[in-house]
Amino acid sequence: MRTLLRYLLDRRELRDHEAFLPHFRQAARELAEFEGKPSLATLAPGRSTFEAWYYGQRQPQRDARRVLVRMLGGFSIEQLWTEVPEGTAPDVVPVLSAPRTGVHVETGMDLHEMRRTGAMAARRAMEFALGAERELVGDETIGFLSDEVKRIAEEYPRVPLTEIWQDLAMAQDDAFRLLESGRTRPSQSRDLLFLATVLSFLMAKGSHDMGDSKVAMAQARAAGFCARQAEHKGLVALVDGLKSLISYWADRPEDALHYARQGAAESANLRGTVSIWLPGLEARAAALLGDEAAARSANQRAEDLRERVEPDDLDRLGGLLTYPQVKQLYYSVESEVLLGHGDAHVAAQAEEAVRGFSDPSAAEWAYGDAAGSQCNLALVRLYSGDVDGAAAAIRPVLDLAPSLRNNGIVVSAQRVRGALTRGPVREAVVARDLRAEIEMYEPSRPALPQ
Repeated sequence: MRTLLRYLLDRRELRDHEAFLPHFRQAARELAEFEGKPSLATLAPGRSTFEAWYYGQRQPQRDARRVLVRMLGGFSIEQLWTEVPEGTAPDVVPVLSAPRTGVHVETGMDLHEMRRTGAMAARRAMEFALGAERELVGDETIGFLSDEVKRIAEEYPRVPLTEIWQDLAMAQDDAFRLLESGRTRPSQSRDLLFLATVLSFLMAKGSHDMGDSKVAMAQARAAGFCARQAEHKGLVALVDGLKSLISYWADRPEDALHYARQGAAESANLRGTVSIWLPGLEARAAALLGDEAAARSANQRAEDLRERVEPDDLDRLGGLLTYPQVKQLYYSVESEVLLGHGDAHVAAQAEEAVRGFSDPSAAEWAYGDAAGSQCNLALVRLYSGDVDGAAAAIRPVLDLAPSLRNNGIVVSAQRVRGALTRGPVREAVVARDLRAEIEMYEPSRPALPQ
């Protein structure tokens, strides 16, 4: 029997559990907020439960009933389980008038809550547009998704992963769903493939930040496939850079070096900042392998390329998709630190990098890069025996909330801990206290609340 529930899910192309679940979870969170019941926010049916609903074999119980009613626009459970014969359209209207998003403006609402309400309403409008253009994907649909991609790309390096993860997953699902719909013109398919690449890139970075390099690499490979389908050399090079980044922090420097050089070959004729990022990645990987000549050569190429850079479409997206000069300095310092250098010149550069990431309102600011530069400065100071200076440099990193301690930051902090166990500094009281604090620093789930 085909129920109204199945009819509505088919129309929205939510017939698979993976496609259905993000929308159900979104409705559950909205209902939790609207009713003041936080437990609702974690509600999520398993695959077998979803399939039982989809095929009309079983109706949901208790809270899941209300979530489905909200998600599907106010149709009651009784309406959702009525039969809709094949080849016909339902002649039924929702019995409930409550809006799906639960948009509810209260007198005295603060600015944060008003913005949140506005964001929820915008998401609902976007979903309406995505579902309404059923015969042919329209320009507004691509525009909605493009705006969402730019917003997420800009916010990613500035906020905890938990604040954008759900939006990111839903946007990736939207992009894939539209690509699979068969309703796009060739030019729109290229645009969607571009957006799908960026979203898969960001999903890969998210899994990497949570310490799951295998899932991160799987997402990166999907991003690479989309980039090649889009025939966009900048994206192809960007994804190679991401693979290098994942390998570098997973302590696979040979792989990191391979992907960085592969990406550099792809970007030979590019003028955007991705062409500079790749030799920066190469320098860090070579330094991790102890190849000083290769690291210095790569950094010099990055400096030469900076002289002729011209921002491209990736740079205009901003966030993780661009490689500003201060980040180039951070990478260059890190390669020197990994090689064990800490002279006055490197120390001055390390301090300059920390200053470059000292203003959270600056466009190029990123909490991960700021923490990495602070760890590098701590290492430089340890090389010269300045334990107190190292402790002061790493203090902002140790004070970060657990939701900001991503995998790269944790690894950087552990490098400082390793340096505290070597040489004359290891016996200092400050060094012992700092080692103990860093030992307890790694959260059980990097980049997630504890």
